[in-house]
Amino acid sequence: MAKRQSILKPILLIAALLGCIQCRENTGNSGIAQARAQQLESQLTHSREAINQYVAQSRVNAITMAVSEVSPAVVGINVTQILRYRERQLFEDDPFWGWFFQPREYEQKVKGLGSGFLISPEGYILTNEHVVHEATEILVTTTDGKQHQAECVGADMTYDVALLKIKGNDFPYIVLGNSDDIITGEWVIALGNPFGLFDVNTKPTVTVGVVSATGMDFQGELQIEGRSYQDMIQTDASINSGNSGGPLVNGIGECIGINTFIISGGGASQGSIGLGFALPINRVKKILPDLKTIGRVDRSFQTGLEVENLSLLNARMLGISPRDGVIISRIAQNSPAEEAGLKIGDIIVAIDDIRVRSTTDVQRVIDSIDVTEIEHIGLKIYRNGKLYDRNLRLEK
Repeated sequence: MAKRQSILKPILLIAALLGCIQCRENTGNSGIAQARAQQLESQLTHSREAINQYVAQSRVNAITMAVSEVSPAVVGINVTQILRYRERQLFEDDPFWGWFFQPREYEQKVKGLGSGFLISPEGYILTNEHVVHEATEILVTTTDGKQHQAECVGADMTYDVALLKIKGNDFPYIVLGNSDDIITGEWVIALGNPFGLFDVNTKPTVTVGVVSATGMDFQGELQIEGRSYQDMIQTDASINSGNSGGPLVNGIGECIGINTFIISGGGASQGSIGLGFALPINRVKKILPDLKTIGRVDRSFQTGLEVENLSLLNARMLGISPRDGVIISRIAQNSPAEEAGLKIGDIIVAIDDIRVRSTTDVQRVIDSIDVTEIEHIGLKIYRNGKLYDRNLRLEK
């Protein structure tokens, strides 16, 4: 309204001035002056209509059209999860009294919530695995207000992706886009169920931002519960508790990522500060066939290679730190490791340019490998005071 008034004020002022000038010129002819005033009033009316039409049209843009298109496919997810607790006893570590004071284990039902989105008319839904982790009941609410019991068809903890299924047909769904074609700085829209607000009116909450960065890799301490968060999309679109599993959509209504977690100065419970991260949808598309058919991601392969953490003694003998890598302790005959020219005693310092300092790091890297797409991995090894590169084949 303020904008319209600011536009109309100069028009009205000009019209008034023109009217005054015209009146002075036609003091002797009131009929002409009156006709001129009526003409100006007609012009002002047309100007108001044109301005109103322009403002109304400017309200509809790429973002509002994308939201209108994808909102019906967003769902709210409520779960019942079983958490297992272990209560330590005072004397449980005592070699004698420990027999009489065994630790007590118990389970507790807790409620959780998250977001998801339909990806097919048959009722397949994508969300984060951590949203439905160990859930005994999954209740999905669609934008028509209906609630559906959902089945977890497949899940992968490493990629933090779960595929759900609800009964029915002809569901609205979101088209999966190409996350390799993202432009840093382009508009993106995060939709979901923050703080359970979906239950208030069965409509997703919409926040808007830009792609802040791409290719964000989280390793070491930033890896959460053994999950592999690689190549993440960063956005400043507000993501809060309950948004996990919802879609991150571009300006043409295509899903380019799954909203997954935030970094907040006071912890995730403090809310968004503009550091949100989404799984790139191309990474999700690679594992969808496995999730649909076998319910998990098949990462089974062998290398014929075994590694151990560096002992303090071995590290001193080699003149390095125990945290500089892992040592090869066994190589099977006729294995990919033998073909690659690896030797017992070699120190692996990096796998596919990812620094490894312990066997835990090695396991994390291996867990993130998609053997359906990758046939070889690159190793950087330390031998006799020099670094070498080796190409290791992955054998099913």
